Amino acid sequence: MKHMEVVGVRVEMPSNQPIVLLKESDGERYLPIWIGAVEATAIALAQQGVVPARPLTHDLFRDVLDALDASLSTVNITSLSDGIFYADLVFSNGVEVSARPSDSIALALRTGAPIYAHDDVVEEAGVPIPDEQEDEVEKFREFLDQITPEDFGRTT
Repeated sequence: MKHMEVVGVRVEMPSNQPIVLLKESDGERYLPIWIGAVEATAIALAQQGVVPARPLTHDLFRDVLDALDASLSTVNITSLSDGIFYADLVFSNGVEVSARPSDSIALALRTGAPIYAHDDVVEEAGVPIPDEQEDEVEKFREFLDQITPEDFGRTT
């Protein structure tokens, strides 16, 4: 298992499809995961520390865990099959629940739980970005600092 850090979300052009970008904590590979607009907004809000007037779904889930005296131990991105990523939520009582990676990441950001990806997932879908391209990553981070949840639009 590789420990992953959330770099951020962006919109892939020309498809206008949001992605969340994870990076190996101790490596140079990045893991792009295509996600929905609602989930992209939830991740961006959490990264920016925005607290909505009323809890969104991921905030509610975090609050329910707190009320039940449980916690999210880890998020594990477990597999990739036919272009679809799969993840598990691992709770403090040992229970594991299958979940979409986008929801898992949004919840991990709200609870401080670490995110891991199985080695074979990173091997298959990871994209290495050498040091000389690190300035491009920095530009991407600057872009993330400027983007707002409204940039992802709303789906009906």
